[in-house]
Amino acid sequence: MSDLDAARPTVPSDADGPVFSEPWEAQSFAIALALHKAGLFPWREWTAMLADEIKRAQAAGDPDTGTTYYRHWQAALERMVAAKGLADGAAIDRYSDAWSRAARRTPHGSPIALAPADFEG
Repeated sequence: MSDLDAARPTVPSDADGPVFSEPWEAQSFAIALALHKAGLFPWREWTAMLADEIKRAQAAGDPDTGTTYYRHWQAALERMVAAKGLADGAAIDRYSDAWSRAARRTPHGSPIALAPADFEG
C-alpha cells in the first residue's frame, strides 16, 4: 500500500459495520469526506487540522477516552470550512443555532428538517 492509499479516508468500522454513536457523527464524517472529494482540501491537510484540534482539546483537559472524537472532528470541520472561506464563523454559528432549535422541536426518531423559523432565534 502506498502512502497515498494509506492517506485516503475510509468509513470507521468494526466487525459489525460503521461505528458512529449518533447520526450527526456520520453526517459530520460525510461532510468532511464530500468537501475533500470536491477538491476543497487535501486529506493530509484535514488530518493535520484534526490532529491539532485533538491536541488543543487534550491541552484543555479532554480525557481522551474516545467518546469525544467526533466532537473534535466537528470542531476541525468548522475550522476548515472557515479557513477555506466556505463559511465564516457567524454563518456556522447561525446554522448551528438553527439546527439546535430544529432538533428541539422534532419528535424523537423523526428526521430533523430546518425551517425558516429556526433561523429567527
